[in-house]
Amino acid sequence: QVQLLEPGGGLVQAGGPLGLSCAASGRTFSVYVLGWSRKPQGKERELVATISASGSSTYYSDSVKGRFTNSRDNAKNTVALQMNSLKPEDTAVYYCAARPSMMEATTAAAYNYWGQGTQVTVSS
Repeated sequence: QVQLLEPGGGLVQAGGPLGLSCAASGRTFSVYVLGWSRKPQGKERELVATISASGSSTYYSDSVKGRFTNSRDNAKNTVALQMNSLKPEDTAVYYCAARPSMMEATTAAAYNYWGQGTQVTVSS
């Protein structure tokens, strides 16, 4: 069992940066694949970034590739998403997620544990 807690989020101007963090409980954090998804209001949830258990492999959706960076610290049980060059279309509730498997996955349905979500709003 893993519990995920996401402080942070907030309001930022277009073109600016914002960092999200997620703290996890659980002794097996280091063997979980982690991900970030987002859900804009009125739209479907989109998985935007994943990171392997070791941190050596990452995935980014086309919509954020080159702008977002996913990282993790297994010693601290944390995962972070650094978002740069933000656009108004990045406005959404962002969720961190964990998958109890060493195999990476790029669909939201493959993740079993979710944080409570944090609002990110990008103003134009």
